[in-house]
Amino acid sequence: MKAHKCFKKSVLATSISVLLCGAAATPVMAQQNDDAELEVIQVSGIRSSLQASTAVKRDSVGVVDAISAEDIGKFPDTNLAESLQRITGVSISRQNGEGSEITVRGFGGGNNMITLNGRMMPAGGVYAGSSAPTRAFDFANLASESVSAVEVYKTSKADIATGGIGATVNILTARPLENPTMRSTIGVKAVHDTTNRTGDDVTPELSGIYNFVNDDETFGVTVSASYQKRDSGSTGVTVNEWNIGVWGENDLYNNQFDASIFENAPAPGQLYARPNDFRYVFSNLERERTNGQVTFQYRPMENLTATVDYTYAENDLVEQRGELGNWIQNGSNLERVVFDNSAVATPISISERYSGVVDQGHEQQLRTQANELKSLGFNLEYQMNDDLSFRFDFHDSTLESLPTGKGDSDLGISEIRTSLGAPTVAAKTLTFDGDIPTFVTELNDNFDRGGLGLSGNGNGVLDAGDVGSSIGVIDHHQQITDVTQIKLDGTFEFDDGQFDFGIETREMEMSAQRTAWLPMNLGGWSVANPGEFPEGMIQPFDIAGEFDDYNADNPNTGFIGDAAELMRFALGLYPDPNNNYAPNPIFEARDNLQEDSFAAYFQVALQGELGGMETNFLAGMRYEKTDVTSTSLFTAPSYLVWASDNDFSSFTPADTEATPLSEESDYDYILPSMDFDIMFTEDLKGRFSYSKTIARAGYGALRASAGGFSTNGSSLLSAIPTANSSNPGLLPLESDNFDVSLEYYYDDSYVSVGLFEKRVSNFIGIGTVDRTFAGILDQTAGPRAQAARQALQDLGVAVDNRSLFTMMGIIQQGGSPADYTGSEQQVQEIELAVDIIPQAGDPEMVFRTTQPLNNEDAEIRGAEFAIQHFFGESGFGFQANYTIVNGDVAYDTEALPSESQFALVGLSDTANFVGFYEKDGFAARIAWNWRDDYLATASRGGFNNPIFVEAYDQIDVNLSYDVNDQLSVFLEAINITDEDERSHVRNERQLWRLNDQGARYQLGARYVF
Repeated sequence: MKAHKCFKKSVLATSISVLLCGAAATPVMAQQNDDAELEVIQVSGIRSSLQASTAVKRDSVGVVDAISAEDIGKFPDTNLAESLQRITGVSISRQNGEGSEITVRGFGGGNNMITLNGRMMPAGGVYAGSSAPTRAFDFANLASESVSAVEVYKTSKADIATGGIGATVNILTARPLENPTMRSTIGVKAVHDTTNRTGDDVTPELSGIYNFVNDDETFGVTVSASYQKRDSGSTGVTVNEWNIGVWGENDLYNNQFDASIFENAPAPGQLYARPNDFRYVFSNLERERTNGQVTFQYRPMENLTATVDYTYAENDLVEQRGELGNWIQNGSNLERVVFDNSAVATPISISERYSGVVDQGHEQQLRTQANELKSLGFNLEYQMNDDLSFRFDFHDSTLESLPTGKGDSDLGISEIRTSLGAPTVAAKTLTFDGDIPTFVTELNDNFDRGGLGLSGNGNGVLDAGDVGSSIGVIDHHQQITDVTQIKLDGTFEFDDGQFDFGIETREMEMSAQRTAWLPMNLGGWSVANPGEFPEGMIQPFDIAGEFDDYNADNPNTGFIGDAAELMRFALGLYPDPNNNYAPNPIFEARDNLQEDSFAAYFQVALQGELGGMETNFLAGMRYEKTDVTSTSLFTAPSYLVWASDNDFSSFTPADTEATPLSEESDYDYILPSMDFDIMFTEDLKGRFSYSKTIARAGYGALRASAGGFSTNGSSLLSAIPTANSSNPGLLPLESDNFDVSLEYYYDDSYVSVGLFEKRVSNFIGIGTVDRTFAGILDQTAGPRAQAARQALQDLGVAVDNRSLFTMMGIIQQGGSPADYTGSEQQVQEIELAVDIIPQAGDPEMVFRTTQPLNNEDAEIRGAEFAIQHFFGESGFGFQANYTIVNGDVAYDTEALPSESQFALVGLSDTANFVGFYEKDGFAARIAWNWRDDYLATASRGGFNNPIFVEAYDQIDVNLSYDVNDQLSVFLEAINITDEDERSHVRNERQLWRLNDQGARYQLGARYVF
């Protein structure tokens, strides 16, 4: 047999491949240890896993980082995303305290390619409140117990599937014949989440791995399974929207800039802000995650191995959610507004007093969704001779994100929203001068609303007797993504090198649908019947007291109830043909996206010397062509119903036929790549890499439909109707990537520094255009609205959305403008009796419509610093890294709200420190992770607002003890300092979201057979 020197694995690299179960589709190029006798090294424990990861980093051609399990079934973190954040340049986003999506070098989840054993995995997952389909892979769907390693390829190669500008992340699982000595394990955990309030205080996690290989090592099977249940809660604050205007031009408060009301008023021409409201929110959540994988391998002859595997993952989510909200009424209701000194003047406090009463919102929600992944694969490896080998791989994988709620139709329910209100607020003050907003209300539950009766039960205390229903909404959202991929790869080895080549076909189909928003009128926006629910169906809830880390000042009473039970009961009280315990049968859109790709590649790897120093050179080219077909069944609303001052809903008759829309596009790319490394000394390695990569546009941006038709007031009073549309012709982002790094290895430790630059074209910016849709008319700006405005002005009444709606309602009912009193009773009677819809003569409604466009270029530069050090044989060691990421396009928070800006999102510095001790069967690890603040969204909504996520850090602790060779016990603590998440809009006072989080503890045992 020939001795092909540079690509026969060293002892260390062979042990790494054993640990990684040999599952990588992309080979890691290792340097040779001449004529080394193969030996298997048992890799377990913290130090050994770090040594294995270091070997992958050192021996790879290109910039590759890896995380290796301490032993199979014993990954260093409870969640793969949380492990990945320990790698330089990788940061994560969290959902309910768990790692969800990754950002690599500034590129978010949709711009990173996630593969399982080298295969592209379908991504997706829709959830109530956010129905846009996504390419981002949700790591919360996968448990870590069956994972042996994760590799992060920061530089691309010709044989790696396209789609990852940030990185390609390959998740590796066990294969029996490639690790015949792997032992079976079983593990149990007891999980306690300190945020839990209604579920079980202790929930179980079970996992097991069974491995069998026959004596001849020709047949093997590996089976892994896990079940995890977590009950948790959350408490937080949200704001519906921050309206931005120019002082003296845009009358956001609808009171003609009355100087007697505003304190520290903005300067003429200065930007200023008004929130729609703020809401305290709370959730009780249940998550059940079930994973399983079975792998069969058969080797009928030494040079042929067949593998069949099936992977299953299900993540079942149930959330009971409630709100306590206070909507700002504006106009004549304003008593005092105090502004701060920010560049965008923001209210410190807003005080209002009402001629009667307004309601306080207590909406109850039920959200249910299940994400289910199924993947079937077949792999054949054939070593034709000493020089030539082939690999064939096929898989068909599907991810379904489907609602699990049951109603009175075949459509599953994603969310039930039962809006409740207590019409007892005579006055209120909202304050934005602390870590979280606070409010104080003046209660009047004995106000006579005329035909509507009293505002409550008259006992002077806010209780369930003051609460009634207003509207109800039942939604349906789903996404199904299927990937079928076939690859044929070959390798020809020669002295000092090898030649790789291959072809690939990939078919991806994504379908998504969402029902049109249809509010069902229950007690109406005026809350017609406070106290209508049976005793015990609604319970008082001190939501302000649920904040652990913030002072909400006053013990504000909220309410909690079962949204489904409340909805069923309210529908019985208010029968109507449109009121059904089922999602709206009219779909806003049904979208289907197909991407059919063909790729061919080759690459050449050479090992040599330069000036007596060992070198590795890898260069290749990939050609990829993609055909895109985007089809939507689009149902435009006939009009928007104006139901009260700032409440609108779209209306589509049940017999409206959907309009089919379809567009096709295609693109192809030639993608070169090159990696070079040189050993300056035995321990010092330098690297240089270049590659061209692409990342496809998000699924939501490629739809053929339009949607999101909404407004929140009269167009005569500066309200801006909004909509959004997509663009199936979007091209992928295209990036030229440059990397240079220097790595020094010593005594199983290393220090490294790297610089990178990405020159990206075809960035997707947001174009905004004011346009009409499908003949939708605007009743808020037509002759009736203009006449009502004039009538109010003649009466000397301030014109705001409330007074304008009331006057239009009076006239619509045949009354005279002289009948207007503006009393709370009159306002609420009109709201209950009148819906204002367009009629002939009204102008077309002009929607400020956002559309994604390939219209931006940008450059991202950064540096990565890392160190890993063991203190001899003391058992102590640490890892530390710091990543700097900068871009050349930032968001201008002082830009006009009419200006749609492009800015680079997700860019932030990150840092990690992991300290550990491992000796005599005892191991301890403490891990700190920090991510600086970053721009998460640019140009959102009708005011083109940004969303900035504030800096966040977290400390996790792991302790374990090996009782004997088979049994170990461990304790894990996550977020032990109860760190919280917060985001804001144009400045920190403009809170967007806040989540008050808590710690999670896990006690478990693991037994190895």
